[in-house]
Amino acid sequence: MQGNRGVKPEPQRFPRISKPVELLQDSYDCVVIGSGYGGGIAASRMARTGESVCLLERGEEKWPGEYPVCLKQVFNELHTTGSSATWPLSSGKPTGMYHIVAGRGQSALVCNGLGGTSLINANVFLEADERTLSMETWPEQIRQNPACLKEYYQKVRDVLEPVPYPDDWPRLKKLEAFKRQAHMMGLAGNFYKVPQTTRFRPGVNSCGVDMLPSTLTGQDATGVNDNSKTTTLVTYLSDAWNWGAEIFCQCEVRYIEEVTDGRGGYMVYFAWHGHKRGIFKDRLHQDLLWVHARRAVFLGAGAIGTTEILLRSRDMGLSVSDCVGQGMSGNGDMLTFGYNTDERVNAMGRQRPCHKHPIGPTINAVIDMRGRSDNPLDDFMIQEGAVPQALSRLMQTIVDVQSGKGSRKRRFVQRARKALARWKSRVLGPYVCGGAIQNTQIFLIMSHDGSQATIRLENDKPVLEFVGVGHSDRVKRLHAVLAKATEAVGGTVIDNPFHGVLGDQHQITAHPLGGAQMSRDNTGARGVTNHVGEVFTGNATSDTHPGLIVVDGAVVPGALGVNPAATIAALAERAVEHYTRAHGLVVDEESNGMLDLYGEPGHLPRRRESSKSSSVDGPDSMSRGGTAESAQLTLERVDPVRYNAPNTVAFTELMSGFIHSGGNQQRSCGRDSYKLLSQTARSRGETARLVTSNVMYAVQIPRLGTESRSYKGIVTGTFVCPTIKGSPFMISRGHVELLLPDNEVSGTTKVEYGLHMKGIDGRRLHFKGYKTIDSASSLSMKDVWRSTTTLYVTITELEQQQQQQGHSASIDATSNHQGGDSPAKAIATGILRVRFSDFWKQLFTLTPTGGSLLARTVSLGCFVTYFARTLLPHFFVPFAPLRYATEPPHPRFINPTPPTRTYTVVASDGVQTKLYMWEPALDCIPSDGLGDAVPVRNLFMIPVNYFTRAGYRVFVTVHRIGIVDHAMDESWTTYDARLDIKACLAHIRESQGAQKVYTIAHCMGSVAFACGLLDGTIPADWILGITCSQVFMNPIWSRSNAFKTSIKLDRAYRRLAGHWFDCRASTKQGALQRAVDQMLRFLPDEKGEKCSNASCHRITLLFGRCWSHGNLNEATHRHMDRFFNGANMTLMTLLMRMGRSGAVSTNGPAYEDLTSAHNLERLRGVPFFLFSGGDSDVLSPMATQRTYEKLCNTFGLSAGRDGGGIQYRRKVIPGYGHLDGWMGRNAWRDVYPVVREEVDRVVRGEEYEFVEVANPLHMGFRGSGVPGFRG
Repeated sequence: MQGNRGVKPEPQRFPRISKPVELLQDSYDCVVIGSGYGGGIAASRMARTGESVCLLERGEEKWPGEYPVCLKQVFNELHTTGSSATWPLSSGKPTGMYHIVAGRGQSALVCNGLGGTSLINANVFLEADERTLSMETWPEQIRQNPACLKEYYQKVRDVLEPVPYPDDWPRLKKLEAFKRQAHMMGLAGNFYKVPQTTRFRPGVNSCGVDMLPSTLTGQDATGVNDNSKTTTLVTYLSDAWNWGAEIFCQCEVRYIEEVTDGRGGYMVYFAWHGHKRGIFKDRLHQDLLWVHARRAVFLGAGAIGTTEILLRSRDMGLSVSDCVGQGMSGNGDMLTFGYNTDERVNAMGRQRPCHKHPIGPTINAVIDMRGRSDNPLDDFMIQEGAVPQALSRLMQTIVDVQSGKGSRKRRFVQRARKALARWKSRVLGPYVCGGAIQNTQIFLIMSHDGSQATIRLENDKPVLEFVGVGHSDRVKRLHAVLAKATEAVGGTVIDNPFHGVLGDQHQITAHPLGGAQMSRDNTGARGVTNHVGEVFTGNATSDTHPGLIVVDGAVVPGALGVNPAATIAALAERAVEHYTRAHGLVVDEESNGMLDLYGEPGHLPRRRESSKSSSVDGPDSMSRGGTAESAQLTLERVDPVRYNAPNTVAFTELMSGFIHSGGNQQRSCGRDSYKLLSQTARSRGETARLVTSNVMYAVQIPRLGTESRSYKGIVTGTFVCPTIKGSPFMISRGHVELLLPDNEVSGTTKVEYGLHMKGIDGRRLHFKGYKTIDSASSLSMKDVWRSTTTLYVTITELEQQQQQQGHSASIDATSNHQGGDSPAKAIATGILRVRFSDFWKQLFTLTPTGGSLLARTVSLGCFVTYFARTLLPHFFVPFAPLRYATEPPHPRFINPTPPTRTYTVVASDGVQTKLYMWEPALDCIPSDGLGDAVPVRNLFMIPVNYFTRAGYRVFVTVHRIGIVDHAMDESWTTYDARLDIKACLAHIRESQGAQKVYTIAHCMGSVAFACGLLDGTIPADWILGITCSQVFMNPIWSRSNAFKTSIKLDRAYRRLAGHWFDCRASTKQGALQRAVDQMLRFLPDEKGEKCSNASCHRITLLFGRCWSHGNLNEATHRHMDRFFNGANMTLMTLLMRMGRSGAVSTNGPAYEDLTSAHNLERLRGVPFFLFSGGDSDVLSPMATQRTYEKLCNTFGLSAGRDGGGIQYRRKVIPGYGHLDGWMGRNAWRDVYPVVREEVDRVVRGEEYEFVEVANPLHMGFRGSGVPGFRG
């Protein structure tokens, strides 16, 4: 024993036969509403026919051991609705176990929970007598043959196995006192012990659930925790689960709608209370989930619940009888106390068994007063009861207040003894021996009332009216009987314990009946349903809605004068049997054996069993197109406690905004396009709303060779946009990825939603949304808020194959932003936002899950820490740790396009450089040997792929001011690099037969090329045409670079650190260079362009920002040092001078302008295409504009050719900077085709039509942003 000291016991595990709503399918053969006797029977029997069954229960699933035992726990599970005489009531937990429906004149107590009111009833199993069933209020089929229910009573009896309290069990004081009272009143012949559904022996019950004998605690009214109570939970519902029914809790059904299209059946709309969705009170009952019942809906939500659903359904368009809500009854229920008798009654329940003085089950015996009068309405029965422990002190307070009505005829000694007993209970509590409460009896009366109560909806809430129920002569006679019985044992009768609390003569019933009563004439004029619970389609008709069946106490047309559970169950058995026979269904009678409620069900519906052998499941399959393994994986995610899975965090989110449908929709567009479409939607009133409940779980994700923590989530909810056909849409098993590093956009974190949606008309759409957080949020809480609460939405129509497959793959499967690359058609685009008031509510829905308080605390702490750790770097960008290049680079970064040949070329001054050559792709048209020189340092692999696939042989030169050996030891300039370009062109002409070469030149390579052409070093007749990227012969700096030239940074740096400035930041550099890195954190830049990459800072200082960060993927940006070498101060001095003058020149000290008219003449006849990035921060677009104008003014648009057409073209490409036109993630789509069209025109002629090779081109370029890097 000492070895176990300090070891905490494992928390008790309870079965869970319900499923998370995240796993709800959108369609079932049958939907059952409620889980009491009627709902449980319908679910069990229909599941045994092989039909797919969905059961929706408003309350939660609790098993013996989980029920409240103290007053605080009871209050936590208390829900009050309805209306008093003066004001409406609504308080407490909406899914609470104890639901008081406050009415006018009488209130009702019902139970929310899996098992319905059977969880808290008194277990009495008594049949209605034939006199009651023969009354005119009953349908002809029953009143003329009351014995027709006998076989169904027996069916129920076989399942519930009721037995009287055993004679050989301990004697119960309250039972003996009650028996003595019967003798004193001359009613010994009317006294007997009732059959009750309490277990008095251990073993397996009729449905295979292992149970224990009663511990006689008297706790029935709040739920028995000793596993001896035979509820529907341990019988019909467990049986239904074993036969494949899917059970979902916290689902409050609101209304039913008939499906009028070819699908048929009914839509059942429900509010889901899971994940604290009720915090959004104004939306809970507006944004409803739904499920499609293909064949039948069985209403078993209880008399009040079912009637409320039918009333609301009528208001929503379902045609039913006007009798809905009429003719309700409280079953003549009365609760009375025999206070402070002369005998110890021991009627106060105890959670812990008291073996010396057991309380017993709540009700054990009855004084049956039926049949003593010619009028069956005078029949009644008296039952003894017990008060559960949780309510004992509350009961003491109530009866103590009203005990002053005791008899004044007692002698002084008797009054003194009674007063002493009262004070004994007041001081020592309700359990003290000899106290007034221990000597108090509880009486329950079942009788007949007028069955004239009504229920209606006011402000969409039920209002119950039992006006005058406590003032009838019948009630007064019953009170007189109880007074006589109480006074016979020296007690004081308290006939209305709630006097002064709920009003004079206000009663509470635990057995509300009617509201959708059976018609006595088989038409809707006299009732709501026919004799088997089928709902009439109107008033003066006997036609019924096919498959819409009421199976609970709502069909009972009046009070029964007896506990109604057995009769309700028998009527439900009869109704379900009628339905199954009418539809040719056979209920399997196979015995379950002993059930393992912690395991898996023993059966599946026939529809699913047959789909197991299919390679592609239909949309109604078990896992939405997935496997059983994927469904199990999802179960582990959404119910981690049960499956011992990693802890998760759940929250509910509400977003609203405007989404534009119709017109020309683009599947992928920039944020400006989203804003424009959202504004259009706003002007047209195209509102939209998304309500989701997200269960987030931690995962490890690969990120450029490392693993980092992130969160994914399962999404369930609704999307409403009235302008999209099919709205509202239900979302089930969608997914969200929270704050992932966006490998497609540098310096960006994203939140992505990928949601399959199904509309009420069966239409299936895909919802793709994303939020982005980047450096635009730096030091701005306003921008952080905007980034984290703005969702950019694109809605697409699923292709036919996707429609057939339904929801594919498991929750962990993602691909390219959830189908972003599929050819689905976009139908709507817009923006949704989280309002601050909704965000505040969202915080209160944040719920960690876990098997213990510690686990929940750790889970929440990890989630909050992850959230903060991910967002803070975006807020504090200037202060974030600097990022340096990694060694070695990521494997996916390695160039997968090795050249066909590599040449060493020697310039006229003896400098050696490299020339690379790639042959055209084999599946492309040959290009007759025409080459393409791209002097763009080392950024040529992706353009190379593109142009070789377009059929061109490609040559690339890496000149001396590119990444070459010994560059840092020399003072080479762009003017010197012209010699390298000439040597490479000469080599190409020599190897390719002296053909002209089309040349693409960028930035300093283009400037060097211009110098060579203008001064005659490079003969222009070698050139077939030129594409100039950003600049040619007129370098004009951007405003930021122009500012830097004015402060002579080159001279200052030369004095401090020498002639070489390295663009490649490293932690191994000296103190001065490290200090430079730290200062460059604060380099001024535009909003959204800040980063923590030290090499990027250095490149920006030297040349200006060479890209818009949003155009680079993460790998490109991270490995920026691979594309830049550095620059010597001689080069920088030359560049600064040329930028100030706006013209290329020779080296110093002469700095001769090369753009003279004489030099320009050398360019005659050469076609030019010039383009600039509209957002360039290096060179102004005026650089190409000035060159274009000078060429046009000098040679005309035809380049000086006679009849040459237009040979000068210029384009500004919006959204691109300087270098991202070649290395950007979407440059293959936005820039390369523009260049290729010009190359094709010049090389292949105006009539040439390019035919894109779809797959190779797509695979070679899409998503690529750097040499050799995919995605």
